[in-house]
Parts: sequence; structure tokens; C-alpha cells
Amino acid sequence: MDLGIRGKRALVCASSKGLGRGCAEALAEAGVNVVLNARGAEALEATAAEIREKYDVSVETVAADVTTPDGLAKVLGVAGQVDILVTNAGGPPPGSWTDWDRDNFIAALDANMLTPIALIKALVPSMMDRGWGRVVNITSVSVKAPIPVLGLSNAARTGLTGYVAGTSRQVAGSGVTINNLLPGLHDTDRLVSLDNLAVEASGKSLEEVRAEKYASIPSGRYGTAAEFGATCAFMCSQHAGFMVGQNVLLDGGATVSTM
Repeated sequence: MDLGIRGKRALVCASSKGLGRGCAEALAEAGVNVVLNARGAEALEATAAEIREKYDVSVETVAADVTTPDGLAKVLGVAGQVDILVTNAGGPPPGSWTDWDRDNFIAALDANMLTPIALIKALVPSMMDRGWGRVVNITSVSVKAPIPVLGLSNAARTGLTGYVAGTSRQVAGSGVTINNLLPGLHDTDRLVSLDNLAVEASGKSLEEVRAEKYASIPSGRYGTAAEFGATCAFMCSQHAGFMVGQNVLLDGGATVSTM
């Protein structure tokens, strides 16, 4: 399928690896010129070089922590006017509700709610002026089914979800769509690290740890960054103009819900 976005310009945050990279690659495959952002310059430049060579599109990079005021300004300065925005940031650490204080919540809100909102406010007005734009926020299954040990993430990402629910409907008439993409368990470096920690804690083999997790997913496996990216690219395509304010769950059926 031709996604109809060849020649568009996209900013993809946290895109040197994992799900963000999957989104950047899928957009590049569709002919989109991409601006990649991540904190680590070395991994970022390596990813950029691979995408340039494979897809023959323009790839710019900006190494910065977009969750800080200086980093945000740096990213926006390089990005300029974009047609597509994919927001993404790692979640706050797990813990217990009795341990978190105000500072913990402020940090979570900065990363997983306020930064995406700041990017939307900075970049969507010019999309509206041009009559076309796409925003996809990578959030989490936790906004559909809260994860007890991830209370900071539950709260911050749900706050962003509420903001998008209202804002998306205010800008849709200008040809701009804003939606959220909710990942479940995907086979990324982050999940490999978590699985290895489970191996150390349980004394089980990696195969046993993964088999137990697979059993909780109706699809019987982890998702891949490539299929996650393909879903993101479709949500950014010309064909998704009637998709407004939606939360697209991509978890292999693990979240048991009728709606």
C-alpha cells in the first residue's frame, strides 16, 4: 500500500533504537524525510547512517534530552516545520505507591505528559496552517489497564491521553490528526534487559522466563519493532485522516477488554 506521505518531513523522538527506531524506519521506507532524536549521540548517528543507506531519504539527527527545556529547544530548532510528529520517551522507574513523592511525579509528568504536550503545541499550529499533519504519541497499555508497579507511568501517560482526547477534536477540522499508539510487550533491548533481570531473580532460564510471558499473550509471542513501526506509519498516512483521538492497542491481545 502506498501510504501517500512520500516527501513529508517527520520528527521521531527516542528513535535511535527500539520502538522509536521502528517508527522512524517505517516512515523512511514510505519515503518520509526524518529528524531523529535521542540522548545518546553514538547510537543515534549509527541508526541515522543505516536508515540513509537503506531508504535513500534525508535523515537529520539531534542528540538531546527532549524532556529538558534546553533539549526541547534544541530539538525544535533542528526540526523546524514538520508534517509528522512521533512523541516517545522512556517510562519512569517501577516502585510502590508508598515510595513516590511530589518530585517523582513531577519528573514523570515532565517526561511522559508535559514534553509531548509541548511538542504538540510547538509543531501542530504550522501543520494546521498548511492543512495537513499527523501526531502519534507512543504511550502504553497502562492507560487501558493500569500496571500496579508502574503507577508513575500510569498517571502521567493517562494525563496525556486525556489531553489528546480533547485537543485532537479541536484540530481535526484543519486536517491534523492526533492519536496514541499503545505498545504491549515488544522484543526490544529494554525487554531483553528486563527478561535477563527476571532470569537472575528467579534462577530460571531465559527460555523459561519468556515462555511464561508468551503464555500470557494470546498471540503467543512478543511484538516486533518493525510491526509496531508499520502501525505507526499507517497512522501517519493519508489513509488515516478519519482517525481522531484514538488509542490503538498493540499488545497481541494481552489486555482483556471489550472496548
